[in-house]
Amino acid sequence: MIDTLMTALATLLTLEHMAYMLLGVSVGLVIGVIPGLGGIAGLSLLVPFLYGMDPISALGMLIGLVAVIPTSDTFSSVMMGIPGSSASQATVLDGFPLAKQGQAARALSAAFISSLFGGIVGAFILTFFVLIARPLILMFGSAELFMLALFGLSMVAVLAGRSLPKGLAAAAVGLLIGSMGAAPATGEFRMIFGTEYLYDGIPLVIIGLGLFAIPEISDLLRKNAAIAERNALGSGWFQGLRDWWSNLFLSIRCSGFGCMIGAIPGLGGSVVDWIAYGHAVQTTKDNPHFGKGDIRGVIAPESANNAMQGGALLPTMLFGIPGSGSMAVFLGGMVLIGIEPGPSMMGPDLNITYSIIWSLALANIMGAGICMLLAQPISKLTSVPFQYLAPCMIALICFAAFQATRDLSDLVALLAIGLVGIMMKRFGWPRPALLIGFVLAPQAETFFYQALQFNGWGFLTRPGVLIIGALTLASIYFGLKNRVDDTGPTGDAAVTSHTSRNVQIAFALAMIGFFAMALWDALDHSFLGAVFPLGVGVIGVVFGGILLLHLWRGHADHPAFFDYEIVGDHVGNEGNSWFWTGPAWLAGLVAGTALVGFYIAMIGFFIAFLRLRARASWLRTLIMTVAAAGFILGLAYMLSLNFPSGLLQASYDLPWPIR
Repeated sequence: MIDTLMTALATLLTLEHMAYMLLGVSVGLVIGVIPGLGGIAGLSLLVPFLYGMDPISALGMLIGLVAVIPTSDTFSSVMMGIPGSSASQATVLDGFPLAKQGQAARALSAAFISSLFGGIVGAFILTFFVLIARPLILMFGSAELFMLALFGLSMVAVLAGRSLPKGLAAAAVGLLIGSMGAAPATGEFRMIFGTEYLYDGIPLVIIGLGLFAIPEISDLLRKNAAIAERNALGSGWFQGLRDWWSNLFLSIRCSGFGCMIGAIPGLGGSVVDWIAYGHAVQTTKDNPHFGKGDIRGVIAPESANNAMQGGALLPTMLFGIPGSGSMAVFLGGMVLIGIEPGPSMMGPDLNITYSIIWSLALANIMGAGICMLLAQPISKLTSVPFQYLAPCMIALICFAAFQATRDLSDLVALLAIGLVGIMMKRFGWPRPALLIGFVLAPQAETFFYQALQFNGWGFLTRPGVLIIGALTLASIYFGLKNRVDDTGPTGDAAVTSHTSRNVQIAFALAMIGFFAMALWDALDHSFLGAVFPLGVGVIGVVFGGILLLHLWRGHADHPAFFDYEIVGDHVGNEGNSWFWTGPAWLAGLVAGTALVGFYIAMIGFFIAFLRLRARASWLRTLIMTVAAAGFILGLAYMLSLNFPSGLLQASYDLPWPIR
């Protein structure tokens, strides 16, 4: 055993291995900073370069990229309110409010030290856990995995805000959207509405960017100001480090959660940050401000998502079962360089296993160190007038969204989900609840059917199911007790107008209409294909109806009447329509893409936006347009990504990048 550990350590500390790991970390930093791309795009970029490489060096490069993306994706989550990847969705809830308060540096420094610590803790746990991991992981069957999915859904209680019917209805919407496409039990296609694009469902990146990015861009444009409300960017740099130290035990606990949840195949990393965030809310008693800029809402998910990467490596290496999309590409890279996952990783190849684990810790140190060096200058972007940043953000979001399925419908779906996200934010519907429902819908449904098939209803009496069920009930209790409310004040300040009330009723009716469509669609399917959307649809109609009743007969100061236009940042700014400040420009870019392709449409979009909306001079407009066009072009070339094409490209044979 000692010889194995020494061999792994000697391999790790070679100059070649360190150099390739630094290369992977550098690529991962660039990929992570760009909203929406995530680990799959980065790993796919590196895989073609693995041919003929030394296996340990190749692994170092891959691990460097995997380790650092959950760290670098924090930049866009904190500074723009746009989830950099699925691992940083929960960070937006408190990181972005801190940035708007002029505390971007504080939030970033706390996030990076938490990520660093989480990665090291994850590697430390795995060093001792790897020898007993195999039998423990095998203890989790379909029944236990189904209960873990329910445990993740219990976080809706934390994130439901002041109006529980809105939270549960939003979660039901997410569950139904997540169940679009093929039913796991029968393969029947559900809720596709005759649209070929929906056969595989809506990709996660579309949902995340639509719910969070588009509403924030629209709001910031309406304010006509910088992201930060005051210029205090540098004062919180060391404060973030002190915040982390003050919440060290929270960071330790969340790192442990991340490592354990990541090690369970099938659950994936899209929910671990929400579980960590919910745990922070449930265990905080002293004057919490979650959803409004509580630093603990940054420390908890950032500690968990980096530790999760280490845990996710276990089923990938020991069983060849990837826990996420990025781990699937990592698995392909392992096979490509001649390393077969399986029992040999616990036997003759144990030194490789330890090299991977320790490389993960070292890559986290490298990545967090580089991000800390960059945090201070990059955080100054929050003081730049947002009308100059907005076209860059909109173009990047559209470019990243298109890479989900390489279909123009990706951009149409992004616009539609963005409009829903804007209305949800305006009327206090909790967007994270919808996102949790969407992420967990396929897993909950699949594992439920498998548990029934293998164990019948007797699966409910399994010891693991009972233990996780008790934890879920406790989570719901503490979640309802300590709910996150990000909708601001109610009471006298929330007295609403007739117009606002009518719009809210119309939006609630639209949600109920969506539930009714799901119920109608379920009638055309077999029992196994229909039971999940049928049950969720009924729950949605019930809570949507309760909300509608409040709106119809309730008092104006009831939480159901919350309207961001009346009590939010836009009071007195009603003339600056939310539609024309964000969605209309996005719709114009999508329409231009459908006609002449993305690259030409993006150039025209930049010129029109900067001249008409930002009132920029022609010189500044041309400089920014050329810079943006060159950056997008270089990004597409390096990552071998496609530009969306339009009618022009279908009619004429044009050279790249226009085609």
